[in-house]
Amino acid sequence: MSRRTIAFQTLGCKVNHYETEAMWQIFKNEGYDRVEFSQNADVFVINTCTVTNTGDKKSRQVIRRAIRNNPDAVVAVTGCYAQTAPKDIMDIPGVDIIIGTEDRDKLIGYVNQYHEERQPINGVKNIMKKRTYEEMDVPYFTDRTRATLKIQEGCNNFCTFCIIPWARGLMRSRDPEKVVEQAQQLVDQGYKEIVLTGIHTGGYGEDLKDYNLAQLLRDLEEVDGLNRLRISSIEASQLTDEVIDVINDSNKIVRHLHIPIQSGSDTVLKRMRRKYTMEFFESRIIKLKAIMPNVAITSDVIVGFPGETEEEFKETYDFIKKHHFSELHVFPYSIRTGTPAARMTDQIDENIKNDRVHQLIELSDSLAQSYAEQFKDDVLEIIPEEEKDGKLMGHADNYMKVEVEGDASLTGELVKVKVTEPGYPVSKGEIVKVLEKPMVKAYAYLERTIH
Repeated sequence: MSRRTIAFQTLGCKVNHYETEAMWQIFKNEGYDRVEFSQNADVFVINTCTVTNTGDKKSRQVIRRAIRNNPDAVVAVTGCYAQTAPKDIMDIPGVDIIIGTEDRDKLIGYVNQYHEERQPINGVKNIMKKRTYEEMDVPYFTDRTRATLKIQEGCNNFCTFCIIPWARGLMRSRDPEKVVEQAQQLVDQGYKEIVLTGIHTGGYGEDLKDYNLAQLLRDLEEVDGLNRLRISSIEASQLTDEVIDVINDSNKIVRHLHIPIQSGSDTVLKRMRRKYTMEFFESRIIKLKAIMPNVAITSDVIVGFPGETEEEFKETYDFIKKHHFSELHVFPYSIRTGTPAARMTDQIDENIKNDRVHQLIELSDSLAQSYAEQFKDDVLEIIPEEEKDGKLMGHADNYMKVEVEGDASLTGELVKVKVTEPGYPVSKGEIVKVLEKPMVKAYAYLERTIH
């Protein structure tokens, strides 16, 4: 009897990609083989996104394509769009199973149930009632170079432009022991870098007693063999003095932080219901740059939020320029049905939005270029992620993308490279061979035995 096959398609964020890997582990343990989404599989799983109306639309397109191409397969839909609009998805002829953003471990049981009963299954529950973190272990990743480690779920912020709390529920932190345990497991699998991720990553610990993000970072510092620790995203309000002190003391946390700003204007931030002022945001940047010279600060910006005046946009532009962010993800505000911002009457004209987006992208490109130029002739450590035509591409600790000539065997290893041509989006470099001198090794050994 031939083995059963499964194909996954993931839309959206790092968390969705992590959860797809977790679901794959479950099916793999039950004897499934994973195939490409374009192939004919026994089961198709579409992990959907709902962050924008476009996310919904893309999700529907992928679902319909899977059904059309594979009428005999079991089609299962999960993720954020499944959570927020289960009825709309169930109305698509050919969808067999739907689960939201919890109970993913039940998916395989539902597949077996569907095989027996041939009746559509709607397993979506009210996510707002969920108060505990759902354990989803990923011991290794199909894409082998950087490991993502999910540490929390949900968000309590309810920003006026965002639907995500309704898709993911309220803040739930993962058990610290489980986080550390999985980190060690990933390092033992050969990963040199771990990226901490979540729906509201920096909020980790807000629902725990006597434990917080700073403490988790301290505990992860002790993971034997871990070279690099990266926080995928952290809000300015969560960069407490304690967290900054931990970053300062750490040998593993990289000199790159992604801190979403969304707007550089206090009046816009208030309408967005963001939890910081620009004065506070600035204090965090100044503090970070003091402890970590050349730190890369990347950010997300929403342009053309309802009511955004030319002055408010200029405040954002000037703030980003003044503080030399190293790269921006710029989004024109798009109406997300079901959010307070969608009901605001002073929506901004699309042409004005596009003009502002282009201004910020140009600024971002020039800031990224000047950031890279600081590192000309410096030696950085990269972890090559892919090899193509004899060239390796990888990220340095400061998130600079560097291309070098090299062999595919170096993929996933730590490689020292000299930056020869700084640039954006990619700098060029050459591999520097660093040989450890026997004397140094002997001296280090003596140090250890004496102490």
